[in-house]
Amino acid sequence: MADQLSYVFITPAALRKGRTGGILGRLISRSGLELYTGRVFAPSAKTLGDLASSLAGQPKTAAYLKSLAAGSQALVIVLKGEDAAAKVASIIGNDASMGGRGETIRDTYGDLVEESGKTVFFEPGVIAPENAAEAAAGLKLLAAASDAEGGILDAASSFSAPTEKTLVLIKPDNFAFANTRPGGVIDLFARTGLALVGFKPFHLSVAQGEEFYGPVLDFLVEKLPDGRAQWESIVAFMSGKRPSECTPEEKAAPGSQPCVALIYQGPDAVAKIRTALGPTNPSQAPHGTIRKEFGTTIMINGAHASDSVENVARETGIIRLEENDFKTKIAAAL
Repeated sequence: MADQLSYVFITPAALRKGRTGGILGRLISRSGLELYTGRVFAPSAKTLGDLASSLAGQPKTAAYLKSLAAGSQALVIVLKGEDAAAKVASIIGNDASMGGRGETIRDTYGDLVEESGKTVFFEPGVIAPENAAEAAAGLKLLAAASDAEGGILDAASSFSAPTEKTLVLIKPDNFAFANTRPGGVIDLFARTGLALVGFKPFHLSVAQGEEFYGPVLDFLVEKLPDGRAQWESIVAFMSGKRPSECTPEEKAAPGSQPCVALIYQGPDAVAKIRTALGPTNPSQAPHGTIRKEFGTTIMINGAHASDSVENVARETGIIRLEENDFKTKIAAAL
């Protein structure tokens, strides 16, 4: 069977409450599907209504989407692989499958209260189409809205103090096979109380890796006899190839190693994310930090986080986080 796409709409409530990591971890590990693309959205009333209309078999979900305030921030994740729509639907659940004990993601992250046969409260937590036709229809709607209603958004109004944004990269070691690690990393960042306002799976090119890690080259060369080789190993770990082994064309092409870029926003975002991440060396990281839990070496240490507001701008520019490949990837696959 040819590869399909399906999407998952993480609701504003689930995004705000830091449930994204648990949802993503279960999706990847249980489905074995590729994390193809994703984007934070602030959908308009029209987009919410059109998306609701595409989910014909889920009346509660459709009504919920129509009830959301326009501009409420949500996260859309797109998965790719064989029989993707059916796999995602079975893992997520639907209007009729929210009474179990954690069998579906909705069981765990959604809420349904009914009294005398009437729905008193309904918050699904996560929404997915039930079949390939619904998935294609919804993805076309979201792709069309992705320029105007998605990207790196702003959540400053939800905080009482001045905010800043910071960049996180979930490194390739978390994607060696379909597992819960990417979600686990996001779960630990959620404890910072920051808003997740940007999300983009991508493949770092060798050229981007050279530029991204350029500032550490001189330091490594000065401190280590094999400093340049060590630096090339870092670039190869992140992109899939050593710079010295690539032609200019190969350097410019997307690499083979999957990563996910995240943008967090809130007061003291850079410092809070760095604290949750822990020191570069996992053996020196405190318990409860990402590098203690997910890191193994100084290079294979789970995630990267920008160390200053200035570097947020530099690093975000290098990986071209502002570019909307959500739309182009969906168009290419459909």
